[in-house]
Amino acid sequence: MRPFLHCLVLLHAFIGDARSQLKVGASSAVITPPVGAFVAGHSQNRRFDGVHDDLFVKAVAVSERRESVVILTFDCIGLLYPQLEEIRRQADRRILCPTFRSRRVVMSSTHTHSGPDVVGLWGADLAHSGVDPVYLDGLVRTAAEQVRKAWRKRRKVNAVYSVSEHGRDWVHNISEPGELDRTLTTMAFRTSKGRHVATLTNFACHPTILDGVNQQVSSDYVGGFYRRMNDSVGGVNLFLQGAIGGWVQPEHEEKTFRQAMYRGEELADSVIGGLARAKPVIKPGIAYRSNRFTLPVDNIGFRQLSAAGVIGRKIGDVVETEVSVFRIGEAMFATHPGETYPAMSLETRELLKTDGPKFIMGLGNDALGYILKPEYFDQERKIPHSKYLCGMSAGVGTAAAVMRALEDIAKTLY
Repeated sequence: MRPFLHCLVLLHAFIGDARSQLKVGASSAVITPPVGAFVAGHSQNRRFDGVHDDLFVKAVAVSERRESVVILTFDCIGLLYPQLEEIRRQADRRILCPTFRSRRVVMSSTHTHSGPDVVGLWGADLAHSGVDPVYLDGLVRTAAEQVRKAWRKRRKVNAVYSVSEHGRDWVHNISEPGELDRTLTTMAFRTSKGRHVATLTNFACHPTILDGVNQQVSSDYVGGFYRRMNDSVGGVNLFLQGAIGGWVQPEHEEKTFRQAMYRGEELADSVIGGLARAKPVIKPGIAYRSNRFTLPVDNIGFRQLSAAGVIGRKIGDVVETEVSVFRIGEAMFATHPGETYPAMSLETRELLKTDGPKFIMGLGNDALGYILKPEYFDQERKIPHSKYLCGMSAGVGTAAAVMRALEDIAKTLY
């Protein structure tokens, strides 16, 4: 055999072996709240009067040799860091495996405004939390169980990915129209026979087509996305929200279930089309870094609501949170602990040194409200909606602190 052909054979064997080492399992469960629970988003004192489509927690466990990561997504306004920590503790007790590391469980929330209050801000008034502690405890237990099930179901897979853009006609930044990250990124895990085990899809847009006009449980357009993906692709399909701060949302849309489902199905069709042209994941290995740190809190309201027990976590002059950066093959992921502005998504993409796909997980590991540019806090600039956005932000220094935390760990992956 000529040397060149011999090298090709060896390379092919290496790639095949690298892919065969990747194991993935997935699981999902319904987390639909009861009728009568408080609705999160838009305004206070709204209660569900029915169910349009179920809400889910979904888990994908990925491992290779002794490295692993588990990705969770929740159909809710934004699960807080203390709940992630409790999910990790419970998963640790359920999974008696030396290669499982609960610190490598990460999460994202879809941010539907037709889901339950899991923060506390949307109760009858600001003196009373809208969180149902029985529901929240059950959600945490259910999530930990999906981690266990996903871990147990792991099997050998091949991975592929696609990257494109989406939403030009309906997704807009209503604060800074010229600033958007429309990237649509998907990673699919398939068995050797081509059966989908799971997909991860990352896209940035508030699920608020139904915001303020609906009191039925729904994951908004994400529900249409799930339905089309389940019917067309199969497996467990996760939607990972992107950077939706600075107010990235559907605009000029008819506020109906029909329109919400249509936009979700349209998004799924773009994903399915991309997967038909997908590229294989070639680089072996998983690498994971996380950074637990404190953020300054300028928002007096946040501190008062925490002290009153309306928000069920400790918030003082600082608040503890966590960011993660990890790699699956040449795919790289980074979490943002709230609703970050699109330019911060683009800046984070620059930190992730890879030629492969890049996933920016908004409301990742935490949901600390809006994470904004310092310019939003300068009222003389008159950025549209900045007064409201700043009122739902920890403070002017949050974005810089998050980026420093990401920079500290991103550089250690190379």
